[in-house]
Amino acid sequence: MQIRIQSTGAVMYEAEFRAYQKANGGPSWDITTTEVLEALGADVVLEGPQATGGTVYQTSVYGGVEQIDGKWYTKWNLGPSFFQTEDADGNVTTAAQNEANYKATKDAEQAKNVRATRGEKLAASDWTQVADAPVDKAVWATYRQALRDVTAQSGFPWTITWPDKP
Repeated sequence: MQIRIQSTGAVMYEAEFRAYQKANGGPSWDITTTEVLEALGADVVLEGPQATGGTVYQTSVYGGVEQIDGKWYTKWNLGPSFFQTEDADGNVTTAAQNEANYKATKDAEQAKNVRATRGEKLAASDWTQVADAPVDKAVWATYRQALRDVTAQSGFPWTITWPDKP
């Protein structure tokens, strides 16, 4: 649970708040209730709704707290956000370059995961290609080729249509 100190607006977790109270001569308590927090000059921070929508590159990112109808809630934004950066040698990377690098990394991770799934599906069907397998080898060979062709699909690596297993 997060707690917001009314006088400063600082937000911290319950254990941090207890340590803060102890370090500042505040009382100790066993039960954390809205009433106890109010008496200590603090508010409970309720969990706000996660951010939704966006693209495959975005997730719900913590964005602080906000007050709604007199209660405090965690705020979630679609992120990540990208900024211009500069390394120790003074080399500048623009926000657009940082975003492109991030997307390329995410694409590579997703492609790796899809290839791993494809590898599992191929391995699970290896037995169909042995000489004495009691299956229609041509049908299974077509399925296995369709698995190999997954990386050529137009939506790869984010939109995959897996072939149906015979």
